[in-house]
Amino acid sequence: MDNFIPPEFDLDHKDHSDDALKKWRQAVGTIVKNRRRRFRYAADLEKRTEAKEQLKKLSVRIFIAFSFSVLLNLDGFLINAVFEEKIRISFITLTAALRFLNGAHIKITHPEPTEEDIEKDIQNGLHEEARLAGFKINPDKLGSLVASYDIKTLTKLKGTDGLADRLNVSLEKGVNSSDVPLRQNIYGVNRYTEKPSKGFWVFVWEALHDLTLIILIVCAVVSIGVGLATEGWPKGIYDGLGIILSILLVVMVTAISDYKQSLQFKELDKEKKKIFINVTRDGVRQKVSIFDLVVGDIVILSIGDQVPADGIFISGFNLLIDQSSLTGESVPINIYEKRPFLLAGSKVQDGSGKMLVTTVGMRTEWGKLMETLSECGDDETPLQVKLNGVATIIGKLGLCFAVLTFLVLTVRFLIEKGLRNEITQWGSSDALLLLNYFATAVTIIVVAVPEGLPLAVTLSLAFAMKQLMKEKALVRHLSACETMGSATCICTDKTGTLTTNHMVVSKIWLSGKSKEVDASGHKDALDSYISEKVLSVLLQGIFNNTGAEVVNDKDGKRTILGTPTESAILEYGLLLGDFEEQRKVCRIKKVEPFNSEKKKMSVLVSLPDSKTRAFCKGASEIILKTCSRVINADGEVVELSEEQVSSISDIINGFANEALRTLCLAFKDIDDGSPEDSIPDSGYTLIAIVGIKDPVRPGVREAVKICLDAGIAVRMVTGDNINTAKAIARECGILKDDDLAIEGPEFHSLSIYQMKELIPKLKVMARSSPTDKHLLVKTSRNELGEVVAVTGDGTNDAPAMHEADIGLAMGIAGTEVAKESADVIVLDDNFSTIVNVAKWGRSVYINIQKFVQFQLTVNIVALMINFISACASGSAPLTAVQLLWVNLIMDTLGALALATEPPHDGLMQRPPVRRNESFITRTMWRNIFGQSIYQLAILLVLNFIGKQILGLTGSNATEVLNTFIFNTFVFCQVFNEFNSRDIEKINIFRGLIGNWIFIGIIMATVVFQVIIVEFLGTFASTVPLNWQLWALSIALGAVGMPIAVVLKCIPVKNDAPATQHDGYDALPTGPERA
Repeated sequence: MDNFIPPEFDLDHKDHSDDALKKWRQAVGTIVKNRRRRFRYAADLEKRTEAKEQLKKLSVRIFIAFSFSVLLNLDGFLINAVFEEKIRISFITLTAALRFLNGAHIKITHPEPTEEDIEKDIQNGLHEEARLAGFKINPDKLGSLVASYDIKTLTKLKGTDGLADRLNVSLEKGVNSSDVPLRQNIYGVNRYTEKPSKGFWVFVWEALHDLTLIILIVCAVVSIGVGLATEGWPKGIYDGLGIILSILLVVMVTAISDYKQSLQFKELDKEKKKIFINVTRDGVRQKVSIFDLVVGDIVILSIGDQVPADGIFISGFNLLIDQSSLTGESVPINIYEKRPFLLAGSKVQDGSGKMLVTTVGMRTEWGKLMETLSECGDDETPLQVKLNGVATIIGKLGLCFAVLTFLVLTVRFLIEKGLRNEITQWGSSDALLLLNYFATAVTIIVVAVPEGLPLAVTLSLAFAMKQLMKEKALVRHLSACETMGSATCICTDKTGTLTTNHMVVSKIWLSGKSKEVDASGHKDALDSYISEKVLSVLLQGIFNNTGAEVVNDKDGKRTILGTPTESAILEYGLLLGDFEEQRKVCRIKKVEPFNSEKKKMSVLVSLPDSKTRAFCKGASEIILKTCSRVINADGEVVELSEEQVSSISDIINGFANEALRTLCLAFKDIDDGSPEDSIPDSGYTLIAIVGIKDPVRPGVREAVKICLDAGIAVRMVTGDNINTAKAIARECGILKDDDLAIEGPEFHSLSIYQMKELIPKLKVMARSSPTDKHLLVKTSRNELGEVVAVTGDGTNDAPAMHEADIGLAMGIAGTEVAKESADVIVLDDNFSTIVNVAKWGRSVYINIQKFVQFQLTVNIVALMINFISACASGSAPLTAVQLLWVNLIMDTLGALALATEPPHDGLMQRPPVRRNESFITRTMWRNIFGQSIYQLAILLVLNFIGKQILGLTGSNATEVLNTFIFNTFVFCQVFNEFNSRDIEKINIFRGLIGNWIFIGIIMATVVFQVIIVEFLGTFASTVPLNWQLWALSIALGAVGMPIAVVLKCIPVKNDAPATQHDGYDALPTGPERA
């Protein structure tokens, strides 16, 4: 089948372009029954184009505003004359562009307003309620101040302090929680306008847009009109009314299924938007939802955060902002007092800072952009597109069969009429008969065009996503569920994913001695062998050079906020001394925050004696290389000999071999002649080495074993010491005796050929940078053809996650930048959750295969039985109403029953699906053709000699036979639904008891079939059957189950050998495969 699918339907699962999405839509052509339903979850390319145009205009505005502020404040910016001229030229060019785009008229020169004019202007239009509440600035004027980068007006308002005063907020204590509703009422809420969700009746209306159903409704109305004229009331309306009632049933069931599906997506969409940020409110630091943010809030920003609203910089260190999401410009902008404007949607690339929120929600440019982007929709998944291709091919075949059936029936009718010499005699009964032929042909198209195929993918993905949410995994992109089922390799972080992320200082080396750290009595224990001077330097290094904070909540309880590593060191420091006391006597002049490239954090501190001291901490080997001295037990600084360096290296390796994360602390006194605010890179004095314990998570070893059994290689990629990484990897079961562990820099230095040779055996990469991780992922994918899943938590992990087939961000430790780059967010940071995602990914793929197998069987049988009967006898045994019921069974109900099967453990005992493996496998074709041949044989025999076999006589023998054929056909599908629960394994009842959806649908199908046959015969063209015929119908359907057993014992040659490059043996296939 894959060979017949046009290339337009072969969509790459990563980075598919708008052109590729347009091509497959065009390739579908007119073989679509209901375009509204088929393309409901497809991306709106027109809206996407509109959003891109809006983004272009926004980037022009931002650049002009920035350039304008530079021109008006050249004294505040460190730029040379050449750059100044470039800015002037760019400004004039872009001003002309903006006039062209928006018809805007911008004056470069304007009279200088006085402070009184500015004060009047910013308060103009302010509501009386706002004035009484103490607010002194209009929301629109405030928004314009930031959006236009108006540094001069901000200066005349006395900067951030003056703005805070006009917003009635303290920069130290922040907003009072009791004022939040009032601020939201005056300055707006931090939400963007979203497209209202569809109600149930909208889905009913969309279901009625099915072209074939519309044609059938017209046929039914005509049938009623002709019937009334020929047969009178009420008999004349039965055929037409039966079709209308069947259509209503199909429409209602379809609408209910689609509506529930939309509610699932809506619920998941809400989860995706849950972002929490750190703010200062009521004098304490706390986390609030991004939607609860108000104008006046003091937001604490750190690396990887997304700026949640427009605002003004208050204070911070090395704050570097990436505005590419707004401007498309990849060069980050340094934010400081003279360039203080922060825009919503931009991201913190480096540094930290505090921001005063000035504009929220739809008053920000980001809010307006998000309003458009929210209507664009997600890209279609590759499996959805491929099944659209399958549906198109089958639809064309079905259309041909429908036309042929109608032609055969019509030609036979005309020949018979000619033989009776009645060719010139036409009555209403003849018209009604031709109308029924046409209705049958149209209904064949209804059955033949498998509209449910691509929609079943969406249904299965929605079900999987909802279940994964319960298992602590938030799927951001639908395609991730599909792709995860094909993953051959997981590159995982160590800290927090394989380990608990609950860190404590377990050992410390200080003044030449190693000591176990106990939870009590630290200071006394240290006092016994070190001087007060050493302790003072140690506390300075811990309390000043930290990314964590000690805060008190409303109840006065002390809490440490920060990364687990920072918190562990700070918690240890608090047992030795007073944090507040140290911070009061020392003033921090400059901070270089930790990032995974440098693997260290540095600060420049002004001491009480006015001297300046630099502190540095980070990866032990890296910090040790910067040290030329060490502090001894008496507090004296002595030179480091080669023997001491070797001894200290042994200490570090000893800690690491005990699976401890090691960090070095060092300091350097800065001479007066050194450059101001420059943190040195060498010449440090070593203070201490700390060993931090982070235990392996319970269940990780078992989860790793599941991955290995499933043919998924697990590679640990960490920034830790190689000995620490190897110890943890062995404990997790990742590293075996013949596996390789390597450091990132060494891996980076290899040639592509060497990497290809090494990667299959590589299980640990230590001291790796984000660049090393990106290189590993890229080489694994491009050179070895692996399907790679990669975890990440930091800003710098974004490139690797983007390069990978599946990006997995950590929900607890991960930054907002990492989460935005990810396909799946692991909410509990647990490796076992990643394994669950892989299991559900495989389940989605297998479930769709089950449904496709089931639906194609029904398609083939329904088409062939009507076509062959029409050719042979001039009548179709299955009427329009009956075919509509069959369509409901195989489409909506079949998808619900088979596409929502939960995963079982057997799925993780088979190799992953290969990247280019045919979706409809030879095993599936074996089952489809085997069942189709059996069903066709039974139905055709019944159709031609059924009366003799069943001994049917009397005037209603034909009606009884047709009803029996219809009943047998339906029960064949019911039992084949059971057969389809497992494509390869004989035991089809595994997990059936817990699958209430499947059981409920089977029971509903059987009950409604009884009602149709026994009570709705007038509309469905059926007659009641006796118990013997009922039993025989069920028995003939049940025979399909032993036939399925026989079929599954027939060996089928695989499309390609299940070979793997990673050293694993191919897992069993055939009946014994899960």
